[in-house]
Amino acid sequence: MERKHAVPLVNFVACQLVALFAAFWFRIYLSPGKTSPEVRHTFATIFGIYFVIFCFGWYSAHLFVLVLMCYGIMVTASISNIPRYSFFVAMGYLTICHISRIYIFHYGILTTDFSGPLMIVTQKITTLAFQVHDGLGRRAEDLSAEQHRLAIKVKPSFLEYLSYLLNFMSVIAGPCNNFKDYTAFIEGRHIHMKLLEVNWKQKGFHSLPEPSPTGAVIHKLCMTLVALLLFLTLTKTFPVTCLMDDWFVHRANFLTRLGYLYVVMQASKPKYYFAWTLADAVNNAAGFGFSGVDKNGNFCWNLLSNLNIWKIETATSFKMYLENWNIQTAIWLKRVCYERVPWYPTVLTFVLSALWHGVYPGYYFTFLTGILVTLAARTVRNNYRYCFLSSRTLKLVYDVVTWAVTQLAVSYTVAPFVMLAVEPTISLYKSMYFYLHIISLLIIIFLPVRPQAHMQMQPQTLNSVNKKKAD
Repeated sequence: MERKHAVPLVNFVACQLVALFAAFWFRIYLSPGKTSPEVRHTFATIFGIYFVIFCFGWYSAHLFVLVLMCYGIMVTASISNIPRYSFFVAMGYLTICHISRIYIFHYGILTTDFSGPLMIVTQKITTLAFQVHDGLGRRAEDLSAEQHRLAIKVKPSFLEYLSYLLNFMSVIAGPCNNFKDYTAFIEGRHIHMKLLEVNWKQKGFHSLPEPSPTGAVIHKLCMTLVALLLFLTLTKTFPVTCLMDDWFVHRANFLTRLGYLYVVMQASKPKYYFAWTLADAVNNAAGFGFSGVDKNGNFCWNLLSNLNIWKIETATSFKMYLENWNIQTAIWLKRVCYERVPWYPTVLTFVLSALWHGVYPGYYFTFLTGILVTLAARTVRNNYRYCFLSSRTLKLVYDVVTWAVTQLAVSYTVAPFVMLAVEPTISLYKSMYFYLHIISLLIIIFLPVRPQAHMQMQPQTLNSVNKKKAD
């Protein structure tokens, strides 16, 4: 297995490192002040296509076929049908490719494969389709503030479409971004636009600043290096296959299994930290990803960040953990599904997330277990959290306990996601006595639901999406 996938992994790292240097060159020598947007679009597209072919060979044809089909929809379908047709074609093609991977790769745990870029392109295709519909097919008063800000008033040209979907900065590892942000970056308006959004004059600036991404890139590259070292040591020492060993399943005691599961799941994270942080650094090196100015007056380059490692590792709730993991995918799910469906938005968003990730049974074990754990955690929080807010000592105790419980619960929940198949998942959960499933069910059944807490939380949830819709 390791030898089989060594070459794709090397190709992936090589492409991202070349992309990093190309991004610096792109920002310095193909800056908007020196060349036209068409030249920048063309260079970004050609380099991206080369990277895809280099990494995935003939499998890259899947990517190009999907992009061309959906551009055909963009230019031929009516405005009202563009998002519908684009969504079903992109998700349908992606699902077919996911199914084929089961028979081609036989549950191989891959670091990189062609479905990764296909998943990113699917996000971009559907995002763009809905934003074109918002700009050309809906009234302004029917849009939320965010939808109005991101709405596209003119269909993209073929070159713009290709550049947005296949540019070298995000075609391999993402992340998904908005078409308006991308074209503003290509045309040299990106930083100015973000400064205007945060009202930069009130932040103490009297002339238009020119923030440099160099510091952010160096910081993220250091994080990438640490993640790589952890991957080469911790991940290799504690592979996921350890959870299938006879010693773990049949001879280790329960507490040992609990601790070992946590260690193995921690060891599975560095590859994600490495890939997503490096992808973020590549975009920043090209000058893309500026998000504004923080409360201390510091420039921020986290518009495209896909995770917040500190908040993940210190999360004291399941919700906090998920909000800081794969951030751009969560935003995509909200924008194309949760905000737009008229019925059961939470359930349908879960279904879309599951289908987008793939058809491996382990994914569905994780998502179903995650729903159960989320409901139980919310119930406990609503019933008991207020008891620990009366003093700083009690609050500290609460935070420590909830941190430990959250980390163990996440490890238990996501294990099937990396194990993929049914048999090892059932074997793992049997060895753990299905303890978290049982505890979660008991909490949901026997603890009272506090409507006051629900009502306090609901305005926040509704304010984050279209305020006209009730979940």
